[in-house]
Amino acid sequence: MNETSLPLKQRFKLSRFFQGEEPVAEPVILNQRRIFILPTRQGLLFAALIVLLLLIAFVYNNNLAYMLGFLLASAFFVGILHSFKALAGLVVWAGNNPAAFAGTGAGFNFYVQNPANQARMAVDIRLQQRKTIDFEPGQTRMITLYVTAERRGWLACPTLTVSSRYPLGWFRAWSPLRFASNVLIYPRPARELLPFPETDAGPGEQGQSRRDGDEFHGLKTYRTGDPVRQIHWKSFAKGRGLHSKEYAGTTSVELWLDYAMAPGTGVEERLSHLCRWVIEAEQAGMRYGLILPGLSVQLDTGAAHYHRCLQSLALFQA
Repeated sequence: MNETSLPLKQRFKLSRFFQGEEPVAEPVILNQRRIFILPTRQGLLFAALIVLLLLIAFVYNNNLAYMLGFLLASAFFVGILHSFKALAGLVVWAGNNPAAFAGTGAGFNFYVQNPANQARMAVDIRLQQRKTIDFEPGQTRMITLYVTAERRGWLACPTLTVSSRYPLGWFRAWSPLRFASNVLIYPRPARELLPFPETDAGPGEQGQSRRDGDEFHGLKTYRTGDPVRQIHWKSFAKGRGLHSKEYAGTTSVELWLDYAMAPGTGVEERLSHLCRWVIEAEQAGMRYGLILPGLSVQLDTGAAHYHRCLQSLALFQA
């Protein structure tokens, strides 16, 4: 929260009034350096009314008109101070952000603290989405704002704008803030769920699945993740639904998801199918590994392994 002084040239840089200063990781206190104020449309109309009233008072030499004009003008200028105080002293900082998939909304978490002993009314907080919030004295609130994620990889936080038109709407006070905050964007999962690849070997291991015994045990309802070669096609052809053959001593499937086996002509299309396979394999409770050019994630299961695989896909460079 240490505020370093800005050179005069940077203070009057036009982008600073709309995009804010350089991104920071620490909390930011809204003060006279970061808060800007301009009249709104209503404020300009009110100022024009004051000028007209004073002009009438001058032409007709009417003291009551003078008094009313100066009274309205004093309220107008006092409104500048109250607009500044609506934001002054608020403390804003960025929180941790959960990962998201491309094509969905990426959530950025922010904390806003009102350390003053007075309430702050109708404070607008905007990224792409806007929220209007009232803050009680001493209150700290977490606000989540969503931005559309188009591409995989790291998504930098856009400029956060904190603004207010309190109390009468004659002025808009705003503060553009930039934080060194990012969201990891996973690849967009493929809409079409294709069968898992029939890989025969992974790095240092043999086989996609293991069977301790080859004795046929019966049929079971097909579940996502069952090997294609174990599907009982005869029962499916007879209209009895999709079933898998079950063998005595069958253990859990070990699945290798290989970039070279993924369908698609481009990098993004292949990563999209790999992403869908990772999601389905995790939901099916399978042990799975990931093979990418120059990188492999060993067989495992669980939430940590799931996010490790998706992160590898998100940051993959062809």
